[in-house]
This record gives sequence, C-alpha cells and structure tokens, in this order.
Amino acid sequence: MKFISDTRGKVGGGVLLALLGAGIPALVGAALHSHVGEPYQETRLYFGTERPGGRAPVAEKEFMRFLDREITSAFPEGLTLQDGHGQWRRDGKVIRETSYEVVLLYPEKEADERSARIERIRRAYEDQYQQDSVGRSDDEVTAEF
Repeated sequence: MKFISDTRGKVGGGVLLALLGAGIPALVGAALHSHVGEPYQETRLYFGTERPGGRAPVAEKEFMRFLDREITSAFPEGLTLQDGHGQWRRDGKVIRETSYEVVLLYPEKEADERSARIERIRRAYEDQYQQDSVGRSDDEVTAEF
C-alpha cells in the first residue's frame, strides 16, 4: 500500500507565510527609519528650582533671565525649553519641585567644544541658585533642519 502525503505543500506554504510575515515588518521598519539628517548630539539639562534652607524656589522670571543670559548666549541657534515636575530623595525624604528641561542639539563634530559650554552653564546655575546639581543626559541622534 502506498501513502501519498501533501505535507510538503503545507510545510512549504507555512514557510512562505512565515518569511512574508517576517519580511513585511522589516520592510515597513526600513521605510520608517530611513537615514535622515546628519549626526548630532542631543543634550538634555534638568534644572531644579528648590533652594536649601527654606529659601523661596527659583522663580520663573529668574530662570528665564538665566536662560537668556547663559544658555541662549551659548546656543544662539536654538533650543527647546520644557516645564517639568521633578523629584529626588534627600535624607530619606522625597523632595518634589518645579523643574525645567532644556534640550540642545548640535553637530556631533562640535561635541567637545559644546560640552565645555554646557559644563559652564551647569556650574553657573549651581552657583547662582545654590543647587546640588544640574542633571545632564547625552544621546547621539540624526537631525536635519
């Protein structure tokens, strides 16, 4: 007795569907993530407003003056300012405060020189407003303007 099976056709069809299923998301992903722009560095700075010793927080007008005087003069080509609400722990107690996030984008080839500017900004804010620190994060991105 001879048995004939069409399993080969079912398996082949399943493999074809699997390949198509895997390929379509990859094609869509490639289309959505095509290379746009040039290599840039993105730096985010996090400015808290609470001051030690029960002193009044850094007011919005004070921060805006600092932004104009220190940050805009160092990055005149532009930046993004976002309002935030930060929190951190001191002596086992959670401190919540109004904060500001400044986003800076600059060409990767200028990263060393721009980093020096950013460190001056951080030190100036810490000194002027009695802050423990100004947070900083850096990422490599591509950007086009």
